[in-house]
Amino acid sequence: MAATADDTAEHTEDGPAPGRRRRRGGRVALAVSVFGELLITAGLVLGLFVVYSLWWTNVIADRKADRQGHRVRDQWAHSAPGPGALDTKDGIGFLHVPAMHNGEVLVKKGTSTDILNDGVAGYYTDPVAATLPVTGKKGNFTLAAHRDGHGAKFHNIDKMREGDPIVFETRDKWYVYKVFDILPETSKFDVGVLDRVPEESGVKKPGHYITLTTCTPVYTSRYRYVVWGELVRVDPVDGKRTPPKELD
Repeated sequence: MAATADDTAEHTEDGPAPGRRRRRGGRVALAVSVFGELLITAGLVLGLFVVYSLWWTNVIADRKADRQGHRVRDQWAHSAPGPGALDTKDGIGFLHVPAMHNGEVLVKKGTSTDILNDGVAGYYTDPVAATLPVTGKKGNFTLAAHRDGHGAKFHNIDKMREGDPIVFETRDKWYVYKVFDILPETSKFDVGVLDRVPEESGVKKPGHYITLTTCTPVYTSRYRYVVWGELVRVDPVDGKRTPPKELD
């Protein structure tokens, strides 16, 4: 028997027909599915970006730094013995910090992103210019390097303690410093830490100082972590480039 108008009206008063409920439910399920796939895709993209930032940039930077370091050592090997003109193009020497377990770190001129992204440490040219130890003048040898990504040469700076050695290697000399003060956090605008006499470290008179700076906390650039050291001696480089006892 065919349904009457009254039968249809009675059915629709209780809610939509089953076919309509299925269609509406299907659209909701499809929307949820698409949204879920978008979240998964976004998560994968974010994960790949993290891998790129924290791992792959280290690989690329380390390779580039190694090539630059080899060029510097090759220049040293083929240059005449004794004092010579300072060549800052490829690097002025190598930083060795046993407490950071990062091997030798090439030191180049400048602290711009373009320089530090090559997996090196850079010495400051502004706002306060570094005093290079090779000049023999009293002052502050101020350096910066990345703490994460792009070689992350100062990643373990928080492992350093007072009394730890910092060694800077040039063609002819080993400059041996000892850490005497640490500032775990300061404003990135605190340029006083770079002064020739860094009074924030407690010193009051000119000397031969070294300052290491990097970002903190890890994976941010909000503040700066600072380590100060003072020169304790200078050793000549022998024919075998025998490192000082602090690097044994």
